[in-house]
Amino acid sequence: MSVSLLSSPLQSAAGAASRQQQLLSRLKHAILDGRLPAGSRLPSTRSLCAELQVARNTVLAVYEQLVAEGYAQADRQGTRVASLAHAPPPQQRAASEDVATVSAPRQSRRVSTMTPTRDAGDRTLPLTPGMPALSRFPLNAWLRAQERALKRASPQVLAYGDPLGEPALREAIAQYLRVARGVRCTPGQVVVTEGAQGALSLCVRLFANPGERAWMEDPGYGGVRAAFHAGDLKIQAMPVDGEGILIPARAWRRQAPRLVHVTPSHQYPTGAVLSLSRRLELIARARQAGSWIIEDDYDSEFRHRGHPVPAMQGLVADAPVLYVGTFSKTMFPALRIGFLVLPASAGAGAYPALAELLRGGHRLEQLALAEFIAGGQFARHLGRMRRLYRERQQALRLALQAHLPASYAVRGGESGLHLTVQLPPALEDVAISTAARAAGMNVGALSSFSAQRRQADNNGLVIGYGNTSSEQFDALIGRLARLLRPSPR
Repeated sequence: MSVSLLSSPLQSAAGAASRQQQLLSRLKHAILDGRLPAGSRLPSTRSLCAELQVARNTVLAVYEQLVAEGYAQADRQGTRVASLAHAPPPQQRAASEDVATVSAPRQSRRVSTMTPTRDAGDRTLPLTPGMPALSRFPLNAWLRAQERALKRASPQVLAYGDPLGEPALREAIAQYLRVARGVRCTPGQVVVTEGAQGALSLCVRLFANPGERAWMEDPGYGGVRAAFHAGDLKIQAMPVDGEGILIPARAWRRQAPRLVHVTPSHQYPTGAVLSLSRRLELIARARQAGSWIIEDDYDSEFRHRGHPVPAMQGLVADAPVLYVGTFSKTMFPALRIGFLVLPASAGAGAYPALAELLRGGHRLEQLALAEFIAGGQFARHLGRMRRLYRERQQALRLALQAHLPASYAVRGGESGLHLTVQLPPALEDVAISTAARAAGMNVGALSSFSAQRRQADNNGLVIGYGNTSSEQFDALIGRLARLLRPSPR
């Protein structure tokens, strides 16, 4: 082998890799791209160290590393390049540089069905739907809860924990759900997950098979659509009206689903509340058909008129309901802690699978959250946030009345962190949403939540008020109103 292949000087400037690392990298690249073909002998250590003016120990260490990593083989005749199946001969390498003959690995079909509905990089802008008031979170109280949890923890807390979650947190969640949401559960039925999205994915893996049918609200939450697609389920969109999801009786007779996803306490994104008659009918038909209902109770704590609507899961004993919740709205999104409440009838069969699918992690965060709930800080924080969001929604409504035509109907408002404004057909909500984002406002396009994007009922703006102070709404909605005015011809 010609030493000229490696004879360019090795750098010795400050900040550069060591000479040993530089030489090792050059030899690896020469072997991988075929310039040093299999079977060729590397220069002797003496000749190479003299050529490159480096210590012989440097070259010896490089050759030993090449042998250890499988790039070379050492024998009595010296060190030779190992035979690597994927390394092309030099003549083929030159040809392949001109003609792209290698196909890129393909993605799964399910990837092509997933289209993002939100821009992940813009969620700190005002008017973002679903974003809580991060500046009002009691960081000092949270820090104290973390410190107490850390002081009480033993070194064993650094190991894997219970796959279903920390017992202290599961107990706290069960107690809270029984009192505040009317959920029928014990701590043994609670599974701590990586946010609500982790709970949705777990529902799909535990209770549905590829190719089975799943129903979801239209418009509806994009995250559940992604979870259903990832499970290779056949998705059918069901319309939503003022009483929530509307499922025709013939749909149950024609082909019942394995899963039905609903947001009954506060439909996302229209804000409708599923009526009691529809809740009871859905439970009865699901039980008769052997279907599972996923009740996504994502922000029901923030009810602005009267008491919170109890969870559908607690209406009847042992309802076929998989109850999903999250602390992303009540605490903060980066916490990434959600939960799934399994029906008592499904738990025994699911636990062996859960032990294989899950690993108990984020233990300190879970223990801190259990401290935060048990110490009363969680309840106090919710009380403050209910009052704050009620004030902010009222300020948003006044701004909408002042700046938008009365014909632009406002939907929702009983609960949650957003309102939906209906737009006339002449205005395309996606274009308005894009223009608003460029103007510093992150309103959502209602049609992006829908499978029927051209329907007039699904043309509107989803406007968040959780992360925006009351003083900002007049100026922001005034700016938004200017984007809604027709352009002069």
